[in-house]
Amino acid sequence: MGKFYDEIPEFLIEWIKKQHMFWVASAPLSPDGHVNLSPKGTADSFHVVNSHRVWYQDLTGSGVETISHIRENGRITILFNAFEGPPRILRLFGIGTVYEFGTQEYDSLISPETRKPGSRAAIVIDVYQCQTSCGYAVPMYDFVTHRTQLLRMADIEESRDRALAMTSSEIHQKGLKSYWARANLKSVDGLPGLLTAPGSKVTPVNNFDKEGQRPKLQYSSLKEGSIQSSSANLAIGFVLGALVTTTLPYILSATGKFDMFTTRA
Repeated sequence: MGKFYDEIPEFLIEWIKKQHMFWVASAPLSPDGHVNLSPKGTADSFHVVNSHRVWYQDLTGSGVETISHIRENGRITILFNAFEGPPRILRLFGIGTVYEFGTQEYDSLISPETRKPGSRAAIVIDVYQCQTSCGYAVPMYDFVTHRTQLLRMADIEESRDRALAMTSSEIHQKGLKSYWARANLKSVDGLPGLLTAPGSKVTPVNNFDKEGQRPKLQYSSLKEGSIQSSSANLAIGFVLGALVTTTLPYILSATGKFDMFTTRA
């Protein structure tokens, strides 16, 4: 049975800090608009200020739905669920505020030492209610590691912005700010997205370790399983073929058909 709280209890705050991912849900006011649900999973991007306020670094993506919806109506829901240990679903209902890259509010929350590559905004949520429910139908998974593809891509684009900023005030056409200007100005329903970040005079700096180890996708186990399966099928086929070759003459001989076939030959 679901249970509601007027604030985030301390035991849930500690549980939130242990989670590896969360979901963000938002929607426009128009009944014809697109409801959005986005998974978030970068390490150390979600933060709890107190029992009524949380925030996270919003990283660059191909869409800008959450920012657009918050600008229009403020509504946002954060969802966590347990993939390991006792089952649990947690929803945080709140009113969101967007602080774009390059603003004073953004800088007060995200320093260059803690900024993730591609970070375009800080999404601050004032939580007015939270809810827990059973989570009995959520499957169990083992956490392996966080992906780094998005961070590496954004770091490459930001490096172009940094290099050009040393000699020019122009925006690099293949830099991150240029991408924001192309892809993050409006939602799919045409609502305003990023307003100031694409034209910000602040040069993006991040804490990404370019020499860090890249996660390895576990394709090998799948290939090994496929090879083992093929080998097993081949062995079974060989055994069945040998059995047919050795036993069929006896069966036919017992019925008198084998002698008839060999005589005709």
